[in-house]
Amino acid sequence: MDLNKKQFTTEVAGKKLTLEVSDIAKQANAAVLGTFGDTSVLVTATMSKEDRAIDYLPLVIDYEERFYAAGKIIGSRFIRREGRPSEEAVLSGRLIDRSLRPLFDQRLRRDIQIIVTVLSYDEENDPDFIALITASTALSISDIPWNGPIAGVKLARFSDGRIVINSTNSLLKGEDRLGFEAFISGTTERINMIELAGNEAKEEELIEAFDLSQKEIEKLIEFQKKITKEIGQPKIKYDYDNDNDLKNKVQEYLKDKLEAAIYSPEKVDRQSKIGLLKQELKDYLIEEGIGGSVLAKVDFLFEEEVNKLVHKNIIELEKRPDGRALDEVRQLYGEVGLFKRLHGSALFVRGSTQALAVVTLAAPGAEQLIETMEISSKRRFMLHYNFPPYCVGEISRLGSPGRREIGHGALTEKALRPLIPTQEEFPYTIRVVSEILSSNGSSSMASVCASSMVLMDAGVPLKKAVAGIAMGLMIDKSHKYKILTDIQGPEDHHGDMDCKVAGTTGGITAIQMDVKIEGLDLAVLKEVLSQARKARLEILEFMKTVIDKPREKVSSYAPVVLSINIKPEQIGEVIGPGGRIINGIIAASGALSIDIEQSGRVFVAAADELKARAAVQQIKALTRDFQIGEIVFGKVIKILDFGAIVDLGGGKDGMIHVSELKDGFVEKVEDVLNLGDLVKVKIIKVENGKIGLSLKAAK
Repeated sequence: MDLNKKQFTTEVAGKKLTLEVSDIAKQANAAVLGTFGDTSVLVTATMSKEDRAIDYLPLVIDYEERFYAAGKIIGSRFIRREGRPSEEAVLSGRLIDRSLRPLFDQRLRRDIQIIVTVLSYDEENDPDFIALITASTALSISDIPWNGPIAGVKLARFSDGRIVINSTNSLLKGEDRLGFEAFISGTTERINMIELAGNEAKEEELIEAFDLSQKEIEKLIEFQKKITKEIGQPKIKYDYDNDNDLKNKVQEYLKDKLEAAIYSPEKVDRQSKIGLLKQELKDYLIEEGIGGSVLAKVDFLFEEEVNKLVHKNIIELEKRPDGRALDEVRQLYGEVGLFKRLHGSALFVRGSTQALAVVTLAAPGAEQLIETMEISSKRRFMLHYNFPPYCVGEISRLGSPGRREIGHGALTEKALRPLIPTQEEFPYTIRVVSEILSSNGSSSMASVCASSMVLMDAGVPLKKAVAGIAMGLMIDKSHKYKILTDIQGPEDHHGDMDCKVAGTTGGITAIQMDVKIEGLDLAVLKEVLSQARKARLEILEFMKTVIDKPREKVSSYAPVVLSINIKPEQIGEVIGPGGRIINGIIAASGALSIDIEQSGRVFVAAADELKARAAVQQIKALTRDFQIGEIVFGKVIKILDFGAIVDLGGGKDGMIHVSELKDGFVEKVEDVLNLGDLVKVKIIKVENGKIGLSLKAAK
């Protein structure tokens, strides 16, 4: 059987990239197998035959990790198969979605599903790069209407100033202090998606890197165009159903009413007015004899008119819905120490967006164990983001975090991670939870501010305060544009860009940018980052008025964690058979837990310092190295025919041979020592764990 394979190859970062099209998965609209290094992904693109009566583009992108791709069998003891996607898989799916979605016509109403299945993973080459270009190629050669192609690259700036495209994972792990690591995607001369983690990176460094990535992206787009020209299918002629009569009626009805509904400083009032106006429009159209499936189009046309009005007023008049200047941050409020029994709590408010952040400190043993297709590791700093329905005035079912919550939590964690102290500096596992109490624009950046404040409130020695701001953009067909600081409500929903920028006074720690247009050129991006810096510094100044440095001590309700180092070969002595020794120390001292790393580092957690120190002293006694010539004290615990056994504490004992009891002949040990005597002895031998003592030498 012939699968009619066609392979196309190019080179990226010195390695071969291969895209293969064959009869594999031929019932999808298109399927492409992409390989980079030994990492391979299969991407299928499928579109339904019928439209749905909805007012949005029904696009779904699923990123499927397969454990066999990395040669692993993962799961519980009873279920050894893939379950719900890992957080890493969700984030990869979001990255691809955010790159591809802007290039669809948002009027398309057919279900589209793109499935990325990772078939092989070589541990050096991250699947995200090959997954995006493979997905773009699948859409490009399919008959699905789409305005691609698109491509993306990973890049990293190393401590020596080098910017490397698609660096291997081992090279990244070997670098102590990366300037930043990012994934950039775009079209020819335009960037449309950024996901970046920085270590106080400078704006000019980022622009330099974006320029370099753009050149690589353009090469990959030309590569795809050649493939599409050779084997691409004609696109389906989709009827976008431009009902001009209905459109004219909607425009005529709204022309004198829409501005009054949109331009209100309060979100609740604005939503109420917009909802009422939309219902009045539908009632009017029903009276005009319009109904059924035609009426279902009204929501989209209504949003289109709002979009045009918001764009027009901002670009031409610099008029925002709440009356602010283009670079103005909404009113700020902050508070810390809200709840006594919590290890740390902080509230950050920006306009009507409210984030409550809470810190929990625990022993190192509470760190999260992570095992996915790509990684097996531990996480001692965790940040989780919750977005309950009441924060936007809605009612819905509560459950596991969705893609949005996972994505926003990961972005906030990324923004703070470079400033978190090392375990040597602060031996705690740290969990931050951001509860969004009210949302009206960029709750993720409010979470960054609240989380920075709460870490200081909890006594975590954060190296610097971190703040975040969401930037927007309005651009018209003539490419006239305005950049907006601190977007909210209709500016977010109808704007052409959402660029979240977080950082310190020293530089940027995280960026996440999405667009609804083809993309942005570097000149616009440079302005966005400059305006974002101004807002970030303003917010950081405000945060200093609430809390300007970490508290000197952790909460009295947080555990005390002390650490000591022992030799790795002494770990067994501390644990004991079946854990008998370590459990005995915990019981005797009142400690909460004792965690031992393979390196020999021991962490003791207790409710108070006295109990923690008691456990530490017992461990020190257990692992004490006795030196020849040292004078020690102990109790005689056993009399033998040829000597006596002395308890030296910490589970250690030594023997005094009869010849070391005193000068001269000793007939019976009992002539010199009795059971229970406290004696002062000198260590004369330490060999294979056995300790020889001398009573006469100590005198």
